Amino acid sequence: MNGTGVHRAGLVAAALVTGLLASAAPARADALAGVASVGSADFTRNGEAVTVETLAPCDVDGATTNTSVPVAVGGLAFGAGASSCTRTVVDEVNSVTTTHSEATGEKFELSALVPAGGPRLKVGTWKIVCDATQTGTNAGWQVSGVTGFAGLPEQVPTNHLHEVTRPDGTVLARVIFSEVVLPEPNDGSIAMNLMRFEFTPASGLTGGLVVGSTECAPTP
Repeated sequence: MNGTGVHRAGLVAAALVTGLLASAAPARADALAGVASVGSADFTRNGEAVTVETLAPCDVDGATTNTSVPVAVGGLAFGAGASSCTRTVVDEVNSVTTTHSEATGEKFELSALVPAGGPRLKVGTWKIVCDATQTGTNAGWQVSGVTGFAGLPEQVPTNHLHEVTRPDGTVLARVIFSEVVLPEPNDGSIAMNLMRFEFTPASGLTGGLVVGSTECAPTP
């Protein structure tokens, strides 16, 4: 996951975002040392709540590995997923560590927009990672087998907004790819969602969902 590159094969994308320390200040008190998860959902369809609790969460300070079985509910499907959050000692004498947090998934499908005239959205496989050292953090992602996202650029930039529409141009959902959150003031920590969906009233749905999430902070 070195740099940014995309190759057409359904769509294979990769992105890398780096968060560097602006000063020697420690990470904020609420910064997470290293976490990742496969995804979650909270929306309403035809008056019924569709909820998928956070899938396969991991934490370098808690459950360091996790898995999730396939889930299909309310026009939404997540395939099997896994996560791993690890801390590695690189200098035992001086207590220097690094962290690596990642989540992977497959066979994501959103069919809930089809009744409103929208496309069937699919992602074959994906991965999101966050790495941290004493000097900063970096987060990146990869996807393959993407279909239904008409007009998605080959080079997908950070915080890219993609509108899912029906043939007449009506927007049914807004999807932020490679959504990055950096703290203010900058303490070197970084949070990233691979995809975050928000539904519009025209879709008949309310709420949204997230595919792939991670966060990490510089190590002490």
